[in-house]
Amino acid sequence: MEEINALFSMNLKRLRAARRMSLDEVSRLSGVSKSMLGQIERGEVNPTISTVWKIAGGLKVPYSELLSRPQASCEVVRTADVSPVLEDGGRYRNYMLFPLEEGRRFEVVYIEIDAGGALQAAAHPRGTQEFVAVFSGRLRVRVGEAEYVAADGEALRFAADRPHRYENVGGDLCRMSMIIHYPS
Repeated sequence: MEEINALFSMNLKRLRAARRMSLDEVSRLSGVSKSMLGQIERGEVNPTISTVWKIAGGLKVPYSELLSRPQASCEVVRTADVSPVLEDGGRYRNYMLFPLEEGRRFEVVYIEIDAGGALQAAAHPRGTQEFVAVFSGRLRVRVGEAEYVAADGEALRFAADRPHRYENVGGDLCRMSMIIHYPS
C-alpha cells in the first residue's frame, strides 16, 4: 500500500533539493515549523490537509504536486490503496486519486465526510474552479457569503479562488468526488 506521507516526504525533498532550499527557508515561506518539516521529510508524521496547503502555498506549487505519483499509461486507483489525508479529527477524509500533472490542469479527489464533519479550505489560485458530485449524504459548501447544498445524485460547480468550506449537514456519511480545475 502506497502511503501518502511517503509520497509527500519524497516530493518535498525533491522540490527542496531542486530549488536548493534549506528547511529554514521552507519554514519561513510556509509558516510550518522546521521541526515539523523535518519529521515530514523523514516520513515520521502524516501531515494534515492544512499543513500540506501551507507548504504548497509557501513553495508556490499546486497542492497535488506534493502528493503526486509517477504517471502510467493506464492506472487503476483503489481508495483502499490510498492513505487519506485527514482533517477534523478524522471526520474528513481526502483521497487524492489523480493529482495535477504536467499537461493536465485538473486533479481528481474522492472525499468522505462523517456526519457533522467539516473542512475550511484556503483559496486556490485565481481562476480555479471545483466540480463536486455528491454520491451520498448532504453537503453544504460555503463560498464567501454564499451557501450551496447538494445531496445524493446532485452536483455543483463554484469558483474556488476564495476561501470555502465543506460541511456534512446530513445524518449519514457524505461521499463525493471532486475535480479541481486550475487555469492555464
